[in-house]
Amino acid sequence: MNAARQVTALGQSLWLDNLSRSLIREGTLARMIAEDGISGVTSNPSIFQNALATSPYYADDLARLKAEQPDLERRYEALAIPDVQAACDLLDPVYEASGGNDGYVSLEVAPRWAHDAPKTVAEAQRLAALVNRRNLLVKVPGTHEGVSAFEALTTLGVNVNVTLLFSVAQVQAVFDAYIRGLAARARAGADIRRSKAVASLFLSRVDTLVDSQLAGIGTQEALSLRGKAAVAMAKRAYQAYRNTFHGDAFAGLAQQGAAPQYLLWASTGVKNPDYHDLLYVEPLIGPETINTLPDKTLAALRDHGRPAVRVTDGLDEAEMQLAELARLGIDLELVGHRLQEDGVALFEASYQKLLAQTA
Repeated sequence: MNAARQVTALGQSLWLDNLSRSLIREGTLARMIAEDGISGVTSNPSIFQNALATSPYYADDLARLKAEQPDLERRYEALAIPDVQAACDLLDPVYEASGGNDGYVSLEVAPRWAHDAPKTVAEAQRLAALVNRRNLLVKVPGTHEGVSAFEALTTLGVNVNVTLLFSVAQVQAVFDAYIRGLAARARAGADIRRSKAVASLFLSRVDTLVDSQLAGIGTQEALSLRGKAAVAMAKRAYQAYRNTFHGDAFAGLAQQGAAPQYLLWASTGVKNPDYHDLLYVEPLIGPETINTLPDKTLAALRDHGRPAVRVTDGLDEAEMQLAELARLGIDLELVGHRLQEDGVALFEASYQKLLAQTA
């Protein structure tokens, strides 16, 4: 059993943070599912932009679409949705075996609707209908409007991956919205047993910004905290998950068969080459979590990972690190707000480049 398989045996799902026609047609994704226990796939505009730029399998369809479809966004969807459907089909046995708890593929609503709740709801419903697979998660950003849309979509029975979360407060707001949406769905007499949502907490970007602030402070104490903020924040978020979904707030819904909203560790490829390449993997292994891994990080896990349940280890140390960051003037909620705004802008820029590639 390789290290990736060992992680899944410990109760954490591993999803691939990549999707392309090459992965599907060359059998790579199928091998990862069979050999590494990969049980989900996430995508975003940057991933599809790279896929169109590097995979040879889009050229014929793109040439046909240029003649048939004048709308660039519909061209992109006509290229991406078959990939999403194919990945969903490969993962459907995982979905079935897990009782609908795993085996999902994520597809993102266009980033320009990040601050428009009604449009996000409408677009998420449209994409879900186009893909027409039971194991699709529509990605919705965790902005104020996105959280409102997520609550409405949960009530409507559309399964969602809430993305671009960068703080514990943002995560808790999403958890609360999920519970409200499920409760409304249950009151309406609808089935909540197949409702599914995940909350994607981004990690490496947090350390990148916090590290720059610590470098600006420049003291030995500040510099010693570099590379610590994201994992400490994630450990606190996991405690928030436990308190929310294994506490009174969710008990009634759980009795009706509702599934909790798992935390998904996102942005888990290290951006600082001085850091261990599994910095955002090994310390956060634990049950009822998901880690979405870029290809390079999955390869590192497979090669030299040391799997053990660690997400509940070192909680006192994590809280001390967070307290020290606060004492130094590092406000992680402000960091989260800034990174979320930046994340929406980056995804919109990638989306525009992606559309330009279809022109």
